[in-house]
Amino acid sequence: MSQEDNYKHISAEAFSKLDRSKVTLVDLREPDEVLVNGIDDALNIPFSGGFDKLDEIPKDKPVVVFCRVGDWSEQVAEILADRGYDVSSLDGGYSAYRSLKEEKDDSSKALAEKVSSDTDPDLLFIDAKGMKCPGPIVKVADTLKAMPYGKTVKVEATEDAFASDIAVWCERTGNHLDSLTKENGVISVQITKVKKEVTTTVKEQNDKTFVVFSGDLDKTIAAFIIANGAASMGRNVTMFFTFWGLNVLRRPGKVKVAKNFIEKMFGLMMPRGSRKLGLSRMNMGGAGAGMIRRLMKSKGISSPEELIQSAIDHGVRIVACQMSMDIMGIRQEELIDGVELGGVATFLGSGENSDMSLFI
Repeated sequence: MSQEDNYKHISAEAFSKLDRSKVTLVDLREPDEVLVNGIDDALNIPFSGGFDKLDEIPKDKPVVVFCRVGDWSEQVAEILADRGYDVSSLDGGYSAYRSLKEEKDDSSKALAEKVSSDTDPDLLFIDAKGMKCPGPIVKVADTLKAMPYGKTVKVEATEDAFASDIAVWCERTGNHLDSLTKENGVISVQITKVKKEVTTTVKEQNDKTFVVFSGDLDKTIAAFIIANGAASMGRNVTMFFTFWGLNVLRRPGKVKVAKNFIEKMFGLMMPRGSRKLGLSRMNMGGAGAGMIRRLMKSKGISSPEELIQSAIDHGVRIVACQMSMDIMGIRQEELIDGVELGGVATFLGSGENSDMSLFI
């Protein structure tokens, strides 16, 4: 418990280890979210329905409230604490809990995905079946990055585009595509890591630069899919966020910073972070964005938040336009980790070393 809060905080790690028979879980998300990603035995009281039903929460056990990203649960935890509840708020919300689960699942799969072949102990295996772009390419790039030259990897994937993508990826990175076959819907490739020859006479300018002007969810997804793909090919990628695109980089929770009246109004009217973004078409008051997210999950496509984190983890340079931030009243403290500030010279300097610049 902090000095300011009258309720407790619980981390995703501690939440995952709770004995749920000894606590009351309260889920503040909307019913459609609970239907897709629910937690057994949690009491669903949607935040949008107001606070009238909070008194229905029993007081016989400690209460743990959670929402999507942790902002709503903090407000409700404060109210419940004022009403005499022993209450905790899940830091980072269900998103943090889900990320932790996926991280543990990935760790448990790591050994299975890198199992040596019985006939060739030097042959590593990557199971990319079910993964969607840019997942298979990124996974291949990450695996080969840690391997010595001359080692071979076998990859199996089920996305049709992978056949074309992996061939181009090998050509552009200098690695050797030993074989490529497709049988019963499974694409099998074998790749040997080769050191790319570097010519010193002419510099190959193949960096990629993006100007992300839009704050639409669909355009954000497209931008980060391309950025992750380029990073997996070893390209230097710069994403320059300006005006409405800055909303993609905002932290989901409230950040206490000094602002004047106009800046506060801007902040209230703009979406706070990628989870609040709407679609450029068929948004339907946010229902369209929710539908797209559910479809992405059902088809094994990384969420926008996962794509953003993957880009940062793979060295994509995320730059926020300082001038646009000043106009819109956005402070650096309100931006997610991994973002640097820059201006037009930063963008132009990157663009001059790029063979592709996109305005999204």
